Amino acid sequence: MKKILSLILSIGLATSLVTGCASGGNKKADSKEVTIGYVNWAEGIAMSNLAAAILEEKMGYKVDLVLADVAPVFTSLASGNTDLFLDTWLPVTHGEYLEKYGDDIVDLGVENANARIGLVVPSYVDINSIEELNENKDMFAGKIIGIDSGAGIMNATEKAIEQYGLDYELVNGSGPAMTASLKKAIDKKEPIVVTGWTPHWMFARWDLKVLEDPKGIYGDAESIHAYSRKGFEKDQPEVAKFIKNYKFSDEVLADLMGAIEDGDDPLASAKEWMNNHEDQVNEWLGK
Repeated sequence: MKKILSLILSIGLATSLVTGCASGGNKKADSKEVTIGYVNWAEGIAMSNLAAAILEEKMGYKVDLVLADVAPVFTSLASGNTDLFLDTWLPVTHGEYLEKYGDDIVDLGVENANARIGLVVPSYVDINSIEELNENKDMFAGKIIGIDSGAGIMNATEKAIEQYGLDYELVNGSGPAMTASLKKAIDKKEPIVVTGWTPHWMFARWDLKVLEDPKGIYGDAESIHAYSRKGFEKDQPEVAKFIKNYKFSDEVLADLMGAIEDGDDPLASAKEWMNNHEDQVNEWLGK
């Protein structure tokens, strides 16, 4: 039943993006409406909600935030139904989507240049490399706790399982489900291996380490880019200028992500963070 409900939800989210929960390609330059697609990754939730808060409270726009899996987000962005996606990881994690849709979307710049994906364990776990996983299979019950099926990090992990010959099951789930499993294991000081990434609030909350990847499956440091539909800069130059200035140091992004995680409502928490960081917001707005 859970799988059926999840499938129905995914179809509904994808349909809402593609069929025009936004009207991106048809918007006029003075519409003052913006649609932001986002996926269930902690930094994407934080950056997207803060952008919405700033656009609404400081710039007078109506913002529609649409949550979906990454494939429908890129499809909708390329078709013009979504205006912005602020969580594109390059060159590895979302590289395949850029190969497919790169000619139909526009790069508005790097928001953070120190992103990284990989397999993550608590620091008390006595292994340091992916190559050590097979000999410690029983310790982890032969499972790698993953996130959303189809996410770039999941595709990279499937490749890692193949290239390293890992006798492990990659468990599909979500970002929040992964961190919940991680918390449960850490509270009991039990071993666990998860698909993880930085920036993420979990690295500030717990003592974690990214397993060494001698084969380079997960790549080196990545950059998080903001992408728009074609024509967005012409239609909404004021918003495009803001997004091009929307850049995060590791410290600022970690602080924002922590505030979002600790709050009950992401948009309300983003607005509170915005009001408490006026100088940073004014810098993004070019004031």
